[in-house]
Amino acid sequence: MFNIVLIHPQIPPNTGTIGRLCVNIGARLHLIKPLGFSIDDKEVKRAGLDYWSKLDLKVWESLEEFLEANPINEHFHLATTKTDKLYFESQYKAGDFLLFGSEVSGIPSDILEANQDKCITIPMTSEGRSLNLALSVGIVAYEALRQNYNTFKEIDQ
Repeated sequence: MFNIVLIHPQIPPNTGTIGRLCVNIGARLHLIKPLGFSIDDKEVKRAGLDYWSKLDLKVWESLEEFLEANPINEHFHLATTKTDKLYFESQYKAGDFLLFGSEVSGIPSDILEANQDKCITIPMTSEGRSLNLALSVGIVAYEALRQNYNTFKEIDQ
């Protein structure tokens, strides 16, 4: 249904939780190295519970390798705090790529600057800097699912 892309994730439980979410919504998870952990870590598997073996997972050696195989186009949505476009103002289609940067540094600034029209954000008060990565993925992914729920139901039957 969708492609969830994590660029250089650093926290194993976040990735495990996102993997579990991907299984439950029929999304493919793309992990772009370097990772801050081994995907064999018990923390990843514990957060993903018994879902990890059911996960449609693709691990990329580098961001360059991923972008060469998947050039950024109208099917990409880049989650960042550096835009005013709200995630629910975007139109999502089955097969779209939802990109999220690492918990430490986000999506590289050169990619954001070159693709400002594809950037989306989750509203927060001025008290916060950002949300947890797994929570952010869940919020955006379920909006994308909501917009494509009929397609999702057909796939799941």
